[in-house]
Amino acid sequence: MIIPVLNDTAALVALLAQLAVQEPQPAEVIVVNGVMQPNDVSQGDVGRVCAESGARYLIAPAGRGQQLRAGAADAKGDILWFLHADARLPANATRAIHRALAAGAASGYFQFRFSGVVTLRKRIIEQCVRWRCRLGTVYGDQGLFAQRSVYDFTPGFSATPLFEEVPLVKALRRQGNFVALPECIVVDSRRWDQRGYWIQTLVNRLLAFGYALGISTDRLALWYRGRD
Repeated sequence: MIIPVLNDTAALVALLAQLAVQEPQPAEVIVVNGVMQPNDVSQGDVGRVCAESGARYLIAPAGRGQQLRAGAADAKGDILWFLHADARLPANATRAIHRALAAGAASGYFQFRFSGVVTLRKRIIEQCVRWRCRLGTVYGDQGLFAQRSVYDFTPGFSATPLFEEVPLVKALRRQGNFVALPECIVVDSRRWDQRGYWIQTLVNRLLAFGYALGISTDRLALWYRGRD
């Protein structure tokens, strides 16, 4: 289990509590905190939370891709599972991964589900995400997992500020047996609630289109953050 954070203490506490009741338990939980400057030693409460929960605590340059790469390099297990700190897990998440791997999967992901009250627009977008995942890229908020032996034959996550999971997912698809689990990971809908569901969907698609056209992820990230 590899979790990148940027001092997301409250979200991390909630996720670690969910992991504590999973069966089987993850063999190791690695939390990788991002630092903005090489000499930055101000890590908030993340280190303390890790010590209290038994998670291994690492520091890496800020950037989800770099943090995930650092966690994967440090991991000792045969299965790698990558989670965003604000993920909400199904009760049988680890069992679902083991079941899929035992059935022949080499890697995979969970379904996408919004947090909060169920609405028609949420269900429409969730279904669109399912279609997108079947035809194209699966993003990191869907709990990507892979056998270690499979992951090691991919380029891993890129160090780009956006779309860091794209080279990994493309490589996993090429290797085959990349499966979609029926279980859902619930994604925090706060950003969608603030911006509007259709506007956020449009922004995401424009970013993906720009990436496909070869526009620099640094430029796309500047545009995206400028909208916040």
